Amino acid sequence: MKKIILFCCLVFSVNAYAADSGYHVFKKLTVGGEGGWDCLTVDGPARRLYISRGTHVMVIDLDTDKLVGDIPNTPGVHGIAVAPEFNRGFTSNGKDNTATIFDLKTLKVLGQVKTGGNPDIILYDPASKRVFTFNGRSHDATVIDAVTGKVVQTIALGGKPEFADADGKGKVYVNIEDTNEVVELDSMNAREVRRFSLKPCEEPSGLALDAVRGRVFSGCHNKMMTVLNIKTGKVIATVPIGENVDGNAFDAATGLAFSSNGDGTLTVVREISPGKFEVMQTVKTQRGSRTMALDPITHNIYLPAAQFSAPKASGESGSKPRPEMVKDSFEVLVVGR
Repeated sequence: MKKIILFCCLVFSVNAYAADSGYHVFKKLTVGGEGGWDCLTVDGPARRLYISRGTHVMVIDLDTDKLVGDIPNTPGVHGIAVAPEFNRGFTSNGKDNTATIFDLKTLKVLGQVKTGGNPDIILYDPASKRVFTFNGRSHDATVIDAVTGKVVQTIALGGKPEFADADGKGKVYVNIEDTNEVVELDSMNAREVRRFSLKPCEEPSGLALDAVRGRVFSGCHNKMMTVLNIKTGKVIATVPIGENVDGNAFDAATGLAFSSNGDGTLTVVREISPGKFEVMQTVKTQRGSRTMALDPITHNIYLPAAQFSAPKASGESGSKPRPEMVKDSFEVLVVGR
């Protein structure tokens, strides 16, 4: 009976915290600088935020909100992964087909390693002590030993990979955008284990993992978030989200899932009963803020943003005109309660 009472109390505590909504943009970090952006990575214990900026990576101290460093020469950088126990960080350089290795303390570049074509998302798996780059052009994953910096294996994925996450116990999950699937990888043996259909999801991009309950949250371009039960291999719920999703996150402390959408919204999703989910809140952010990073310590969410000028009357060679980013307008929105 004591165990039952304790479980009920824990569920009530999490649900009560989740029910206290009120997420909003409470701060903006003025960053400026040149380059577009893609992914962000929070290193919570080290209190650092890494931001990809096209050809370099900016590093912000999360306690002071100040720029503390920059990692240069990362052509077409998409993502950043950190391996704290080895004091190493890694970037995926899409235009160079490489991963840059750098020192987490000094930010000094230690070397580069060749990857597959157009490495996009990158993650560090603590169970295998390996770094995975998910390569959009070659439709595979490059597996790198975090200690030696050497390529261990290349895993064919059978489609274009997008975001990925690791459960910390030897499994890695990655969205396959053009087949509408999630692939499960065995990180220890560097091989594919299972594939799961995400129907009715179309073009899954963002991905977040609830490793305790065995669920994968995927942000889909037909304006829905799917919830995949990886134990049964079935999609157990779909929830409406905004347009042009790119990032997802899951906060284990609150049990909430998030979707950052390019239409200028952040969707907050909660579980209302076992296997049933709903939109708890839609937070107004800023158009174009479609990637995100969650700080597991403060539970704040960081989203990149910028101001853009009106597009010119016509593009080059008949192409569709595109707006240009206003100089030094780049900033990071901070969402919290």
